[in-house]
Amino acid sequence: MADHEINAGFMPLFDSAVLIAAREIGFAAREGIELKLSRETSWANIRDRIAIGHFDVAHMLGPMPLACNLGLTPLASDTIVPFSLGLGGNCVTVSNTVWEGMAAHGARPDLDPLRNGAALRELIRARAAIEATPLRFAVTHPHSGHNYELRYWLAGCGIDPSREVEIVIVPPPFMADALAAGRIDGYCVGEPWNSVSVVAGKGHIATVKAAIWRASPEKVLGVRKSWARDHPDALSALLRALHHAARWCQDPSNHHELTALMVQPGFLGQPAEIQMRALTGLLDVGGGVLRQVDDFFLPFDKAANFPWKSHALWFYTQMVRWGEIRHTPTNAAIARDCYRPDLYRAALKPLGVALPGANAKVEGALTSATPVGSSGAGLVLGPDGFFDGRIFDPDQIDTYIAAQAGGLSPLP
Repeated sequence: MADHEINAGFMPLFDSAVLIAAREIGFAAREGIELKLSRETSWANIRDRIAIGHFDVAHMLGPMPLACNLGLTPLASDTIVPFSLGLGGNCVTVSNTVWEGMAAHGARPDLDPLRNGAALRELIRARAAIEATPLRFAVTHPHSGHNYELRYWLAGCGIDPSREVEIVIVPPPFMADALAAGRIDGYCVGEPWNSVSVVAGKGHIATVKAAIWRASPEKVLGVRKSWARDHPDALSALLRALHHAARWCQDPSNHHELTALMVQPGFLGQPAEIQMRALTGLLDVGGGVLRQVDDFFLPFDKAANFPWKSHALWFYTQMVRWGEIRHTPTNAAIARDCYRPDLYRAALKPLGVALPGANAKVEGALTSATPVGSSGAGLVLGPDGFFDGRIFDPDQIDTYIAAQAGGLSPLP
C-alpha cells in the first residue's frame, strides 16, 4: 500500500509529460505515492478544482498561482510552486492567409521573431488602412505565459496588443479547430497544437517561445499551500519522483517510449510523430519547411525544474504592464513568495543533484551555456536571451516596470 495518495490535474499538452511519466513509468510508486491523474479541458477548470480541493497539485500555467495569490481569480486560493515542469515548448501559429500577408511584407519561414514580427506589423497597418477587421489571436488563459509572451513579442515589434489586435481565450485542444474554422487568425499555445494545424495544412508557425525568450518558464507544479503545509513528506516524495521523471523524459533513449505513452487518448492522444517535434525541436513550420530549434522544450536540462523567483517576478511585471494589478511592495512580495525554491532544495538535497545556489537570477543575461555555482553536481545555465536584447534584473524591478509603462515598447 502506498504511503501517500495525491490527486493531480493536468491538461493535454506535451509539457504534462513529466507528471504523466512520474506515474506511468513508476517513479511516483517508488517514492511511496499513489498518484491519481485527472485530465481536464481548460485551465479555468484546473484553477477552480485546485481551489476547491479536488486536486492537491496540478499541472499549471506559470503565472496562474501568482494570479490566485494576488486575488485575480474568481476562487481565490493560496497556491505555491515548488517545481517547474519544463522550459519553453510554445509557438505562435497563424492562418495560411495571414502568413501569406506576412510573407508579402518580408516574413520568412525561419522563425525569426524580429523579421516576422516586423512583417506582421506592416500587415496589420495595411489592413488598418483599408479598415479591415483587426486580426484575432487566441491564448490559453489571461494569466498564462502564452498571453504575456505574445504581448511581449507584439509590443517589442511595435504592435499594440491592446489596440491593434484582438486577443481572446481558447482552450489548447480547440486552437487548431478554431483556426481551421476561421474563428481566429492566429494563436500562441504549447505543442502539439501548433503542429496539429501545420499537419492539417491550416496554419504556419511564425515564431517560437524559444526565440522570443530562450529557456523561459512555462508550466509548473501548482500546489495548494494548505495541503503542502499538512503533507510535507508527501510533497517532498512527489518532488523527488518528478525529478526522476523529468530526467527520464529528457533522455533521448526514452523518447520513443514516452511518445508511445503520451499517444494514449487519456493523456495527449496525438500521433507520436507530432509529439517527437517537441522533443527534438525539429519543427515543420509549414509547407514541409523544417527548422531546428535549440532548447525548444527542456523538461530537465539547464535547471528546468528549479522554481526561480525571478521567473515569478517577470510574470508579475507583465501583469502590471497590462493593467491586471497595481505595482506595490506588497504585491511584488506576494509574487516573489509564490515560487518556493526552499522546498525544492529540501526535497532534492538528499539526492546529491545540482541545486542552484541562488533563488533568483538576472534573466536574459546569458549569451552562451554557462557553468554556475551550485551545490551537488555541476550545473550549466543559458543561453537565456530575450529577442529584443533586454534583460530583467529582479533587484531592479521598479526600473523595469517603469520602462514598460504604457505597454508599447518597440525596439530602439
